[in-house]
Amino acid sequence: MRLTPTLQQPDAAVGPTGDVDVSVLVPVLDEAAGIAEAAEAMLAQDVDGVVEFLFVDGGSTDGSVAILERLADRDPRVRVLENPGRTVPRGLNVGLRAARGRYVARMDAHTVYAPDYLRHGVERLAAGDVDWVSGPPVPVGRGRWSSLVSVALGSGLGRGASDKWGAEDGTGAPEELELTTSVFAGVWRRGTLDALGGWDAEWDVNEDSEMAARLLADGGRLVSRTEMAAGYTPRDSLRGLARQYGAYGRFRAKTFVRHPTSAGPLRVATALLPVVLASSALPGRPGRGARGATGAYALLLAGQAARTAPRPSQVAPLAAVLGTMHVAFAAGFLRGLVVHGPRRRALRASAPRPIVRPAGPRHAGTDRELAA
Repeated sequence: MRLTPTLQQPDAAVGPTGDVDVSVLVPVLDEAAGIAEAAEAMLAQDVDGVVEFLFVDGGSTDGSVAILERLADRDPRVRVLENPGRTVPRGLNVGLRAARGRYVARMDAHTVYAPDYLRHGVERLAAGDVDWVSGPPVPVGRGRWSSLVSVALGSGLGRGASDKWGAEDGTGAPEELELTTSVFAGVWRRGTLDALGGWDAEWDVNEDSEMAARLLADGGRLVSRTEMAAGYTPRDSLRGLARQYGAYGRFRAKTFVRHPTSAGPLRVATALLPVVLASSALPGRPGRGARGATGAYALLLAGQAARTAPRPSQVAPLAAVLGTMHVAFAAGFLRGLVVHGPRRRALRASAPRPIVRPAGPRHAGTDRELAA
């Protein structure tokens, strides 16, 4: 199903009940530490019309569900749904099946959104010339390592080839930036998500980027609006950061295998970094060349860290953060190419199909139903 009709008829995707304007999908898994603050910011959204908030829990064991149920008891806009599949894309699909709005937004439980986030997204979609509206994530550190990751993400060396972050210094960014497949959540017309078939349940990570690749391939447009910036809390340990970027690299490679235009030469070339570093231990000319490249890379990290570290004592840790991000992503990307490269035909043939809505009342459904 082509997306072009939604560009011409921005308000065509109205749910059968017609009583909800915007449905907000929030996947949750063990977010008790910050879910109350994030949820309060979501419920404070200043938007015309009726909004519902669907918190989809993937089996939390830390008290997140109890917090959300108390929230639902006092605010009828809140619904708490179960995600037996546990992963983020499966949770989003469960929420999409239950959603009643003609617009749908995704919000993350560890992110704080400005009160006009939804309003700006809906107003931009109503113009009719875009299919997906998002905003840049703004890193907000809440611990030693989390703060250093925030500093790293304020530089081009930390952001890499991703264009979703906006301006490097947080100022002077254009009001609207055209995006490719690097995107941070956002707002859609309901019909756009139905035409895309929702999120692919095979993408535990990088699910928005994979869906963006399908949208772009079908002639759609996605943009980032400066006024829709949202506070994002990075990982607060090197180990957690390495796991995050390793998984991101693996699934970025999987996205690249299905959608070859979704990653440019720079991102693909990063897969060589672990090879170069490992080759520095070889004897002879290959080892000398690799050692030279490794030394140059180390100087690059040290120079960036020296320029941007808030204090001299943070130069070495900041360089470690940058190196962890690069090496973990590159190793994950390389692993993803090895694992998913031979599956390219199957991956390209298994993309989600358009969702056909039942004529009767909406129901929560399951991820299996969404894929049918």
